[in-house]
Amino acid sequence: MTMETLEFQAEARQLLQLMVHSIYSNKDIFLRELISNASDALDKLRLAKLQDGLEADTSDLHIEIEADPEARTLTVRDNGIGMTREEVVDLIGTIAKSGTAELLTKLKEAKESPELIGQFGVGFYSTFMVADKVTLVTRKAGTEGHGTRWESAGEGTFTLEDAEDAPVGTTVTLHLRPKDEDDALYDYADTWKIKEIVKRYSDFIAFPIKFGDETLNSMKALWARPRSEVTDEEYHQFYRHISHDWTDPLEIINMKAEGTFEYEALLFIPSRAPFDLFQRDARRGLQLYVKRVFIMDDSKELIPDYLRFVKGVVDAADLSLNISREILQQDRHIQMIRRRLTKKVLSTIKDMMRENPEKYATFWREFGRAIKEGLLGEPDNHKPILEIASFATTAGDEPTTLAAYVERMKEGQEEIYFLTGESRSQVVNSPHMEAFSEQGYEVLILTDPVDEIWVDAVTEFDGRKLRSIARGSVDLKKDEQEKEPEGDFGPLLGFLKEKLDEQVKEVRLSHRLTTSAACLVSDADDITPALEKMYRAMGQEGPRVKRILELNPNHPLVAGLRASHERDASGLEETAELLYGTALLAEGGDLDDPARFAKLLADRLARTV
Repeated sequence: MTMETLEFQAEARQLLQLMVHSIYSNKDIFLRELISNASDALDKLRLAKLQDGLEADTSDLHIEIEADPEARTLTVRDNGIGMTREEVVDLIGTIAKSGTAELLTKLKEAKESPELIGQFGVGFYSTFMVADKVTLVTRKAGTEGHGTRWESAGEGTFTLEDAEDAPVGTTVTLHLRPKDEDDALYDYADTWKIKEIVKRYSDFIAFPIKFGDETLNSMKALWARPRSEVTDEEYHQFYRHISHDWTDPLEIINMKAEGTFEYEALLFIPSRAPFDLFQRDARRGLQLYVKRVFIMDDSKELIPDYLRFVKGVVDAADLSLNISREILQQDRHIQMIRRRLTKKVLSTIKDMMRENPEKYATFWREFGRAIKEGLLGEPDNHKPILEIASFATTAGDEPTTLAAYVERMKEGQEEIYFLTGESRSQVVNSPHMEAFSEQGYEVLILTDPVDEIWVDAVTEFDGRKLRSIARGSVDLKKDEQEKEPEGDFGPLLGFLKEKLDEQVKEVRLSHRLTTSAACLVSDADDITPALEKMYRAMGQEGPRVKRILELNPNHPLVAGLRASHERDASGLEETAELLYGTALLAEGGDLDDPARFAKLLADRLARTV
């Protein structure tokens, strides 16, 4: 096939320009990314031979680096899985990952954001920070005939042609830019610089990195070494390698199990959430090794989904080398590892909360919303999850733990009070809060979407029932001097129930209101409007749940309504609609017919001016 010239995908073209114009001060990472890609290719070849029976020689898997100072070239070569022509176009000509638009926005806004290179899977593009032309020659293992030669100057196009004598694997040759130390652009053909970068970033790579007659990396599996023999910097570099994050991890977790079933694990809690933490198609899971042999990159079976942000490696001694995802889901050893890893991560977070509150605050800010998803399943872990959870509260601006809330509970208070909503402002200003605020009861403010769901799955903490102040009846201890409502409200309540029968199941006097005229309350066993709305959004239509309208008997409007109803009930139908509508709006609800409500309100206002 003759040479053809193709254009990069639009997003890739923009990314190339950002790379060429050097938004990263630490350009050394390009070599880390190339070596990481080569290591992945070697892992994939070995795995293809083990699992798929691919005929391939895996006796001397390695990575080679060659430098030519005179020609100003640097070459990274592997004898791994290689790529077909179609894979070259798909993997290098495009960015086939979700979040590309967000990536470009962040890159354009950031002056110094090296963590984004690996985080978005675009490490290969980092070569254009140091090279004005990049040549890639590759051939897929198990294929006959020629390979593929790819070349680009990073200016929006690339060329493709057949490479007749290409060996199995991938060779990337960088035609280096001139040295410019003012721009942190070093001489990457210099032997000393190459050795420094490999030692710093890639010492733990499991395959030999050869540079001439010398092997530059130790190839020691960090998870198999005692923690006392490994520096924090070595752990941090390993974390960056497996996570493609540029920041240091928040916490390092070592585990080693011996006995009937042996395994080793090295886990990391990141210091910030990835952009795709809540995207369904995001890659998640831990790397699985068996006897130091890489098996799979994203084993979701090893860690529950609510801990999907945890990165790391599990190396099992007693699993089959050709274990599949289907077998993983059923394997009792994997299930045991999962339980133990989960327990260890949760206990580590609990220790962090106790010993380093500042670090814990960072953790909860980044991952608290995901952690609370664990309250929707795995009942055995509800208690440890609740013990490490923090919640906003009416008692101050700082979040509180449930244990701290219980310690502050008023004398005689038996329940933990909470209120869900879309924002702190909406919750704090809710009519449901009035009596609780007036009498000094602390209320948890729950504003994450997952809060609407888990509060139905978790009923208590430390023997104290969790209670929504917007559901069921409220009977707070009253002030002895509180004025009892005057007159009989029974006829008015019956009238309003009749007129609002399609909207409410009951109308009653309230013990939770002090300043508002009315509020809407869910029955104790009914789902909340927010949850009902979430189900509808997911296509799960169900019968509409009617709620309870509560009236404040000490409010002038309600007292006036009672008096008007005693004199003449005609003409109060519209007032009933307005009363219901204002109660719905006060809690942030949606009116069924906003136009009718606006007309009724305008007509009523017109009669008062």
